[in-house]
Amino acid sequence: MSTSGTTGAIAPGVVESVTRHQHPGGDHSQPGLPGGVRRTSSRVRRERITMASLVLPSIILVVLINAYPVFYAAIQSVHDGTLTTTGDFVGFDNFSTILASPAFWASARFTLVFTIVGVFGSWAVGLALALGLRAGVPGRSVFRVLLLLPWVVPIVVSATSWNWLVATPSSPVPQLAEALGFGQVLFLANPLLAQITVCIFKVWVSFPFMLLMTSAALESVDDNVYQAARMDGANRWQTFTQITLPMIARSTYISWILMAIFCVNDFPTIFLLTGGGPVDATTSLVVYAYKLVFTNFQTGFGVAVAFLMTVSLVIVSTILYRQIRKAGIE
Repeated sequence: MSTSGTTGAIAPGVVESVTRHQHPGGDHSQPGLPGGVRRTSSRVRRERITMASLVLPSIILVVLINAYPVFYAAIQSVHDGTLTTTGDFVGFDNFSTILASPAFWASARFTLVFTIVGVFGSWAVGLALALGLRAGVPGRSVFRVLLLLPWVVPIVVSATSWNWLVATPSSPVPQLAEALGFGQVLFLANPLLAQITVCIFKVWVSFPFMLLMTSAALESVDDNVYQAARMDGANRWQTFTQITLPMIARSTYISWILMAIFCVNDFPTIFLLTGGGPVDATTSLVVYAYKLVFTNFQTGFGVAVAFLMTVSLVIVSTILYRQIRKAGIE
């Protein structure tokens, strides 16, 4: 009892003495917090200033490099000029003329089809191959390298190879079609067949990118999730639709956005294979802008088309990005 009483008498005094020693000016509910907060805030400010001073020169350089071309292009879009002269100021007449042109809307329609097929076609092929490689195909390390060849090989080489395959009646694919009883098929002379060929070519050169994106996303999915699904009696289709697709959704949406930008701005794939023909059937907006500027020397019209493309891409990318965030993927 005496020990208990002594302890009860000493402990309050010790606590009070320690409290007075730590806070001689009075009692504080959080000892030492104001000074610590000030020191932390000062350190954070110094770190931010240091980081900003390191990044600022690069930001200024990037802004200057990109600002001048954009500013000069904006000037050209409101002038009736050529490659060498600015020309007279015409305001927004270039934009109104372009928007009233049937050739512009025909190019826009083909660009839309080309983008949809390029995005979802390459994604479907890349996803199927990624799932096959994940399933443990024998020699998958070799297949991974071989499947990247369409993306690694320069586009000039790929386009030349495809031209050799389909361009003339004596090419291998038309010869095969004729042997199978389809008659003489001119893949790059028929407008519809040319559009189909260009879209397939785009899928061919783009699926390795989707394969890489999907494979990286699948690697992050834990195998225990699939084991639990099998124990619960889920079949392969249920596992694919309810586990695989939701788990890789973030990577999928990001790859769609990137591929859409690649497709809209893709000039060499179309120009090297068909040049925009036949009869402008495969002329996309970027090819149309190129022809206006470098073939017809109508710089104002061509730059106006480029600006409309840029605005459309910004709007589509912003909408898709917001949808990703609303879905809780970001």
